[in-house]
Amino acid sequence: MSRPALWTAISDSLTSDIAAGRYRPGDKLPTEAELSARFGVNRHTVRRALQAMADRGLVHSRRGAGAFVAAKPTDYALGRRVRFNQNLRASGRVPGRQILMSETRLADPGEARALRLSPGDPVHVYQSLATADGEPVALGTGVFPAARLPNLPEALHAYATVTEALAACGVADYTRASTRVTAHLATATQATRLKLAAGAPLLRTTSVNIDPDGVPIEYGKTWFAGDRVTLTLES
Repeated sequence: MSRPALWTAISDSLTSDIAAGRYRPGDKLPTEAELSARFGVNRHTVRRALQAMADRGLVHSRRGAGAFVAAKPTDYALGRRVRFNQNLRASGRVPGRQILMSETRLADPGEARALRLSPGDPVHVYQSLATADGEPVALGTGVFPAARLPNLPEALHAYATVTEALAACGVADYTRASTRVTAHLATATQATRLKLAAGAPLLRTTSVNIDPDGVPIEYGKTWFAGDRVTLTLES
């Protein structure tokens, strides 16, 4: 049997295992060493089989962790209301959040323009990693007017969601005023945090959220893992 037929046979066998439910979405496949022993081939042949499956969207690799069965992308609605946790729960996923960084600094020109501030006004900047069923799905950066929300950094650490933190600071409700969606390739840092390969496709949303009086209270950017999230539009 030629080498191309060998890696094709391995790919077909693993694909059949996934179709039969032996490996479920999110499950880790056996290691390259284990697959090499199972099929009696070298690791190069196993890698070629796994790459073929990755090209078909059946598996994805996490640096230093191995190959995993790809989960069905999570639908994320870009509607008027901005509720990350609610969106994930509506898709049957369990949301999670890890705070990566928070600081107070001076607004740059783009942030000041989006939030209707003067250049150099203070802003709170908050970066987080969002997960669905424990799997990283998005990196987010939120920028908030510091003068209006002086206690927001503490609230973001004290409450489970941004919505709850804003409510604790006097913003009982907010909606999405605008969103711009663009495609990007993951940087090395983004890939590490999202457990993707460097250069993997990302969908970036740039949004402005406003309070009931139409005053901007958040300028945010979110980078979604392109193979784990499907952005949908609500009319």
